[in-house]
Amino acid sequence: MMFEAIVIGASAGGLKALTSVLGALPSEFPLPIIIVQHLHPHSDSYLAHILDTKCQLKVKQADEKESIVAGIVYVAPPNYHLLVEEDRTFSLTCEEPVKFARPSVDVLFETAIYAYRNKLIGIILTGANNDGSQGVTKIKKMGGYVIVQAPTTAEADAMPQAAIAATQVDEILPINQIGPYLLQLINQSKNRANF
Repeated sequence: MMFEAIVIGASAGGLKALTSVLGALPSEFPLPIIIVQHLHPHSDSYLAHILDTKCQLKVKQADEKESIVAGIVYVAPPNYHLLVEEDRTFSLTCEEPVKFARPSVDVLFETAIYAYRNKLIGIILTGANNDGSQGVTKIKKMGGYVIVQAPTTAEADAMPQAAIAATQVDEILPINQIGPYLLQLINQSKNRANF
């Protein structure tokens, strides 16, 4: 099976964790990566800029109605929920926060699974609440693949713990192994698809 997209959720300690994961990926990485990092509602768009300077992939803030393209990293803008439409474009909404968060990891994961079905990889990183646990449950239910940062390597372990408690995740990995593992997983799935 060929994977077609990756969604990542992070909160407290996320910048460091995201830098570790994205920093391990080459510029020709073949999938789009879509990120929700909990941010202060009034923060500027610094996250995409910082990540763009720290990894080889192009990182940008997701825009309304933008088509999702392979090899680009998209970051949810502050104070908007980021949704993936079934035609694989983005929608931004100002609906109520979910689990006190806007953008919400659950909202991203639960919409992305309908666009990508069993070809979606969901990743939960460090965070101090349980946002993402419903999203990973839905990804697993629909045949997708879930990776969770090992809680012992997380700056805040509540989010990884909640995801692990919610469903049967595929892999629990220390933060420094997630990027290399993704490369291996994508290469294996490509090779299997070529047989």
